[in-house]
Amino acid sequence: MARRLMFVQLKTGFDIDRGPSWIGWVEFNRSWNTARYRGRELRKSGGGGDSNFYDVDTREDFWLSGPKRDRSDTRYGPSTTSVDDDAREAYEEFLAGAPLPGRETG
Repeated sequence: MARRLMFVQLKTGFDIDRGPSWIGWVEFNRSWNTARYRGRELRKSGGGGDSNFYDVDTREDFWLSGPKRDRSDTRYGPSTTSVDDDAREAYEEFLAGAPLPGRETG
């Protein structure tokens, strides 16, 4: 599985763009259609809109994307995004100008 540092936001139950968000390591399968984060299995959504993945067990919607250096990952809130402890060092290096972990070659 490919491992990438990602921005993850829960959309379901939080007025779409106000759900909690995290920066953390996400593992993707070979086709990039399935992701694993914090014990959840997330599948790519085909419908577009405000989410691009959903939890196969709970059916909750999520948005996954690469983090932004200017920290403007969320559209309307919350203003703070939690950083997982095991991702903190890599995220801080990325913010300082290092290539995005997992995307060093493009």
